[in-house]
Amino acid sequence: MRWLTKLIARPVALAPDARARLDRWRGLPAAAPDAAVAGARFVVADVEATGLDMRRDRLIAIGAVTVEAGRIDLGRAFYTVLRQAAASSRDNILLHGIGGTQQREGEEPVEALLGFLEFAGRAPVVGYHSPFDASMIRRATLEHLGEAFEAQWIDLAYVAPDLVRTDGVRYKGLDPWLERFGIEAFSRHDAVADALATAQLFLAVLAHAEHKPLRVAELLRDPKSTRWLG
Repeated sequence: MRWLTKLIARPVALAPDARARLDRWRGLPAAAPDAAVAGARFVVADVEATGLDMRRDRLIAIGAVTVEAGRIDLGRAFYTVLRQAAASSRDNILLHGIGGTQQREGEEPVEALLGFLEFAGRAPVVGYHSPFDASMIRRATLEHLGEAFEAQWIDLAYVAPDLVRTDGVRYKGLDPWLERFGIEAFSRHDAVADALATAQLFLAVLAHAEHKPLRVAELLRDPKSTRWLG
């Protein structure tokens, strides 16, 4: 899929300051795959979009928190609503609660996406069913920045059952996993709230992992978790 991304990439005219910020992000070192998970920095991200079609729907919002040295930094989180030319459908708004006015008056996409890149740096990114989040962010950065956001993604939908004994129980979505560990999401389908709940699940999974100590590469090893990422 990355070859296709490169094939369709088109130059984007960015203001000098935006170009400089993008260049600084490009120059950041990538996270070392052999780094110990216990001391590594991770970004846990979630998105809201106009729908579930990864090829046609638009990115509306990104929420993210950081996990570093086994702790969530509650004093630092990222949230942005990208300005939309037209609001999404009524049913879509009822799902995520981002109203039409808020969408039309959101942050300019270049600024919003650069803000996310600067927040994330080159840390591995954690999500639940992360191929959707990855695809939406990649498409948006390619369109507005001329640069596809490439990251090491960790998909808890596959990592959690691999590291935690389930005794044959199948957990088909995020909510059953949250219930299992007693994690309360204060607002579902809110990007930053879902990111916080996913971060708590990430720490719970790591705490219950039978294979310790873990390296970052061990969380990236399942090809199913990156099958949409190229």
